[in-house]
Amino acid sequence: MSDSEKLSGNENNGNDSSIENPAQSTSQSAEDFKEGGSGWVVIFAVFLLNFHTWGLNSTFAVFLAYYLKTNAFDTTPLGYAFVGGLSISIALLASPLTTFLAGWKRFGTRWTIFLGAVFETIGFIGSSFASQLWHILLSQGVSFGLGMGLCFVASAAVPPQWFTKRRSFANAIAASGSGFGGLCYSLASNAMIARIGLPWTFRVIAIICFVVNGAASFFIRDRNKAIGSVHVPFNWQLFKRPSFLMLEAWMVLSILGYTILVFSIVAYCQEVGLSSSQASLVGAMFNLAQGIGRPVIGLSSDYVGRLNVANFSTLLCGLLCLFFWTFGARSLASCIVFALLSGSVAGAMWATIAPIAAEVVGLAIIPSALAMTWLVLVIPATFAEVIGLSLRQPGSWGYLHAQIFTGFMYIGAFIFGWGLRAWKVWELEQIRLDKEERELAIRDDGVVGTADLERHVSRTPTVRQRVLKLRGLWSVQRV
Repeated sequence: MSDSEKLSGNENNGNDSSIENPAQSTSQSAEDFKEGGSGWVVIFAVFLLNFHTWGLNSTFAVFLAYYLKTNAFDTTPLGYAFVGGLSISIALLASPLTTFLAGWKRFGTRWTIFLGAVFETIGFIGSSFASQLWHILLSQGVSFGLGMGLCFVASAAVPPQWFTKRRSFANAIAASGSGFGGLCYSLASNAMIARIGLPWTFRVIAIICFVVNGAASFFIRDRNKAIGSVHVPFNWQLFKRPSFLMLEAWMVLSILGYTILVFSIVAYCQEVGLSSSQASLVGAMFNLAQGIGRPVIGLSSDYVGRLNVANFSTLLCGLLCLFFWTFGARSLASCIVFALLSGSVAGAMWATIAPIAAEVVGLAIIPSALAMTWLVLVIPATFAEVIGLSLRQPGSWGYLHAQIFTGFMYIGAFIFGWGLRAWKVWELEQIRLDKEERELAIRDDGVVGTADLERHVSRTPTVRQRVLKLRGLWSVQRV
C-alpha cells in the first residue's frame, strides 16, 4: 500500500479508515520486538521529559499567583494569563515543525528533543532578566513553549511503539511525569521565590532543565522504521473522518477545562483566604494526584477499555468542578480534597490520547494524527486561561462563573467522547460481521450463486447496521 493510499481519507470496504486497522498493525509490528526491556527505558526517559516540561508548565499557577499578587510587570491580569496560554499554544503550534524534524533522517527524534531542551533553557534564562511584560511573553511564553513543544511532540508518539498489551499503562506512566513534576516544582518554586527571588528561581530551573532533558533525549529510541511510521505534518485528509473529528472535539473541550483548572486553582485558593504557601500546597496536591492518577487510568484502560476509562474520567472531573469546586472547596482541607479528586482525572486526555489515537487511525499514522491534534488545540490553549480570568469577578465568590464554565467544558467533552465510543463499538461489530461473511463465502464457494453472494455481502446499509451505529451509546463493552 502506498503512502498516498495510507493517508487517504476515503472509506475502504465500509471501514472508517483506509489504513490497516490497529489490530493488524499491532500484530504485524509485535513480531519485530519483545514488549518491555528497552521500552521501559524509553518510558522512563519520556517520564523525565514530561516532568521537566509539562510539570514545569503546570507550575505557572504559582508564578501567576505571584504575578497577580505583586503585579511584577505592571500590567493587567489578562496580560499575565496570556503568558501561560502562550506557552501551551506555542508548544502545540510547533507540532508540524517537530514532526518534520523527528521524521528527517539527518535529525531524528533524539536531536529534536535536545533542541527543545536548549530552547527551554534559553526561555528561563531570558525570564530571569525580564522587566516588562513583552520580555516574559517572549521568554516564558514563546521560547519555553517552543522548547516544551519540541520535547513533548517528538516523544509523545514513541511509547505506544514499544508496547501492545500494556500500551495504555506504559503511556500513562510516561504522562504521569507531568504530575510529579508539577508537584515538585510547585513546592520548590514557591520556596525559591520567597528565599532567592524570582530571577534566580528562573536560573536554577534553567540549569536543571538543560541537564535532565538533555540527558533524557539520548535515551529515547523510536521504532519509526520498523513500524513504517508516516511523518506528515499536515494530513488534512484526517478531517474527512467523523471519528477523528469527534476525537478532536473531545480534546478541544478537555483542554479548555483543564487549562483553566490547572492555572486557576492556586489563585482561587488565595482568593478564598488561604495564604500563598497554603495555596501552593493545594496546587502541589493537585499535581500529586495527576502523577498517581495517570498510571491508574492507564492500567485500568488496558483492562476496562481505553475509551471507557477516558470518558468516565472526563465526566467525573466535570461533575467535581460543577458541584465540589463550586460549592464545597472553601477551606484548606476541602481544597486539598478537591485537588486530590479532580487532579486524578483532570488530565485523562494526556494519559490516553496516544492509545486512543491508535484505535482511531492506526499505529503507523499516529505521528501525523497527533501533529494535527496539537495544531487544533493551539487556539483553545491560547485563550483558555484568558477566558477563565475574564470570567473572574471581585470577592470570595469571584471564580463562580469560571468554575461553572470549566465543569461544562468537561461535560461537553464527555458527550463527544461517548459518541466516539459508539463509533468504535460499531466498527468492532462491523469487523466481526465482515469476518463472518468472508467465512460464509469461503464455506459456500461453488454452492451459492454469484448474484446471491453479492446480495449477501452488499454494502447497502440495513436496519440492523443503522442500529449497530447507535448501539455503542448504551452497550456495556470493553472499548
